[in-house]
Amino acid sequence: MEKIDRLEMKAISKLFHGIHANQNINLSVESGEIVGLLGENGAGKTTLMNILYGLYQPDSGQIKINGKNVRINNPVESIRSGIGMVHQHFMLVQNHSVIENIALSYKNTPFFFPKIKIRKKVEQFSKKFDFHIDPDKKIWQLSAGEQQRVEIIKALLNGADLLILDEPTSVLTPQEIKDLISILRQLKAKGHMIIFISHKLDEIMEICDRVIVLQKGKIVGSSNTKDTDKKSLARMMVGRDIVFNTLKEKLSKGKKTLSVENINVPGDKGLLALKNISFELFKNEIFGIAGVSGNGQRELAEAITGIRPISSGKVKVNGKDITNKSARHIYDNGVSHVPEERIRFGIAPGLFLYDNAILKQHHLKKFSKGYFLKYRRIKNHAKTIINKFKVSTHSINNQTRNLSGGNIQKLILGRGVSEQPQLLVASHPTYGLDVGATEFLRNHLLELRKQGSAVLLFSEDLEEIFELCDRVAVIFEGEFMAILDSDDKRFSDIGLMMAGSKRI
Repeated sequence: MEKIDRLEMKAISKLFHGIHANQNINLSVESGEIVGLLGENGAGKTTLMNILYGLYQPDSGQIKINGKNVRINNPVESIRSGIGMVHQHFMLVQNHSVIENIALSYKNTPFFFPKIKIRKKVEQFSKKFDFHIDPDKKIWQLSAGEQQRVEIIKALLNGADLLILDEPTSVLTPQEIKDLISILRQLKAKGHMIIFISHKLDEIMEICDRVIVLQKGKIVGSSNTKDTDKKSLARMMVGRDIVFNTLKEKLSKGKKTLSVENINVPGDKGLLALKNISFELFKNEIFGIAGVSGNGQRELAEAITGIRPISSGKVKVNGKDITNKSARHIYDNGVSHVPEERIRFGIAPGLFLYDNAILKQHHLKKFSKGYFLKYRRIKNHAKTIINKFKVSTHSINNQTRNLSGGNIQKLILGRGVSEQPQLLVASHPTYGLDVGATEFLRNHLLELRKQGSAVLLFSEDLEEIFELCDRVAVIFEGEFMAILDSDDKRFSDIGLMMAGSKRI
């Protein structure tokens, strides 16, 4: 296999349902270069890279490797050509070990004793790039950062000269992001070429040599990162200036909306995931839960919204005990939920947009009468959400699975706030969103607060926590290390609290 020194995509176009996902796109990348692909949700970034990886075929255009035209019909041919892709959602078998996952994807896996022979190669790559991964661990036992390294090893073992990374930092902790950046710099120094898909301007500026900006399937700008800045890139992405610091007006606390009293909640493995958690949340307030992923945030959101049982303690909304009530009962008492895993728990992918626009609300009188749904009213409601929350779609009759992740998130949040909930439990509401959509949704949460709702916000984005929250609880291993007001000087120690090194 010839080493890739230069790859070009020329005049690439792709249509879905008559809408251009990519239109006449030209892109090139050379040995030892990191090129950023930046754009809003649904701008066509992932579609373009799926064409390069052989998952889609372009309607027109050419791909050239070292000046020669190539046709990539499937991912196997892409891998043979020296192209590897690490998808946003990792393609790993959770119950298999690291070594088994690598053996499954390695093109030269021997028939006899595959694990023994591949182990040596994995150990070589681990030493070369300082990966530190136990090859015998099951995938489910690894952190997101470790799983990502397994995906990178899979690609490199198969001879990838060009590595495509699709939103690679979206599920990583700050330390794992630093480790990834170090790995990418090593790869670049060894002559690998990298296409880095992202909507995070800071990372693009830090990691990439060049950046190409897509908007609605077209290239709207490109630049060397040393010759541009965040504001210019944001303007190219969304066609206007972005306000990077949301202004939060001071509001007086209203009456108590949520009361959580000494709850203990078991995790998936039967051990306690939450230990004696207590706090209160008031109208006109955003209460943030900050912490590194996996310290009980998901279990707390699920316990409050009726998805996970509480072994002891009480949860009250407006003084009414909702402990261990059904999700329907809790919703009917004014609690709305934006789930962390939006595809798995937030939508029914095979249903139309208008069906998804009323999930959990279909029993309301305005949408149904007896056993019959009022479809005209439902479709008008869906159109209102799509227009208000700028959900990019060609029709409300589109299956929801055809939307980009960010547009699904906007649909879910629009649905969640459409009934003006008394309490909104929002788990990572801006995760995976571009700067324009993030700004819009943060402003909408502040507007919800101003209108008298209470918001319980789970986020690993400390900038988001500082911008939006009136008070913040720091969680570590299922316990609160502190509850602080947003202007508390002790916020400087939040990193130590998130790591469990300090309790207030």
